Amino acid sequence: MSSLRTFLLPAELGPDFRKIWPASIISNLGDGAMLAAGPLLVASITREPAAVGAAAFVQQLPWLLFALLSGALVDRLDRRLMIVAADIFRCAVLTALGIAVLLETSPLWGVYAALFLLGTAETLADNASGALLVSAVPKTQLGKANARLFASGTVLQQLGGPPLGALLFAVGAGVPLVFDAVTFAAAAALIARVAVRPPLPAARTAIWTDVREGVRWLWHHAGVRTLACSILVMNITFCAAFATWVLYARERLGLSETQFGLLVSVGAVGGVLGMPVYHLLEPRVGSLTLLRAGLVIETTVHLILALTRSPWVAGATMAVFGVHAVVWGIVSTTARQLATPEPLMGRVNSVYLLASVGGAAIGSALGGVLAQRYGLAAPFAIAFVAMVLMTAVAWRPLRHVSVRRTAATPG
Repeated sequence: MSSLRTFLLPAELGPDFRKIWPASIISNLGDGAMLAAGPLLVASITREPAAVGAAAFVQQLPWLLFALLSGALVDRLDRRLMIVAADIFRCAVLTALGIAVLLETSPLWGVYAALFLLGTAETLADNASGALLVSAVPKTQLGKANARLFASGTVLQQLGGPPLGALLFAVGAGVPLVFDAVTFAAAAALIARVAVRPPLPAARTAIWTDVREGVRWLWHHAGVRTLACSILVMNITFCAAFATWVLYARERLGLSETQFGLLVSVGAVGGVLGMPVYHLLEPRVGSLTLLRAGLVIETTVHLILALTRSPWVAGATMAVFGVHAVVWGIVSTTARQLATPEPLMGRVNSVYLLASVGGAAIGSALGGVLAQRYGLAAPFAIAFVAMVLMTAVAWRPLRHVSVRRTAATPG
């Protein structure tokens, strides 16, 4: 047991990571449960497809509205206390909503309001969490720390959490909400014990001046700018292609509902393998090769899914995609953290997250329209063409990115 603990939490990651990672594990379990319970809750109130789909958009909307502002606040305030406050706030919102649902007194607009508040708190907590990690873990160990965070997030949000959420929902519609509230309270208690205190800025400027400074820094750093543009295009193409994934699986691949669930799980299992693959390959081939390979893999995935009708080929492709998604996430996050000056960490991260979530929102809106007009395989074919162009554009600028760099020198 001691050797397993040493492997999972090596001493070189520092004492604060022993609180940050368990907090992430606990909150990811709650979030994973809500991935299943949330849609079930909305569907229990209304059967209108547009109303059900609107729930996901309402929770994403704060990222489009407040991401840049949240990043500026992260660089102004105590990041540890921001996470604690955001988690306590989410705990309170979920508890209130859970009780209302259990008492059968929650209208649909109340669920939407709660989702909007949760999404707003998420913009602060996620921004602050990434910035706090950089302060808590030695720069040379950020790759190891990010690998553990991505791996546990994949396991709990995609494999462990959803079945638990469905089970709790069967007990009572409000039970998974209260469960998620408890996980946020536990995570807040752990983060409150983190010892690191990043220095706060001495001089204060207008908030929008701070925002512009972060945007300007990212745009002038060739490597980080390329990562942000890449995730924007990758999320547009991915979400557009997979917006009708369930229909693609049933009508093109001929899968039943149970088989579709297995297909989704295959991708998640591939994601679990991402951490060991990262640890195996990064020291041998380096971050630049992994990032370039990631672009090629993502491009190829879209091409295969545009052409195949075999569920076995699709399953193998999604397993590879799951590995790639986690490896790309670890490498790109670590590279961005190492390149960014710590006083700008929240603002630069917020621009990147805005590109990520914004791309997902655009892709989700486009996917259904493309599939309905041109067929279920069309979004994958269009995504393939777009990723070929993105790979060509990003190939050379990615040389400015390296997870071993410790200086924030614009490229």
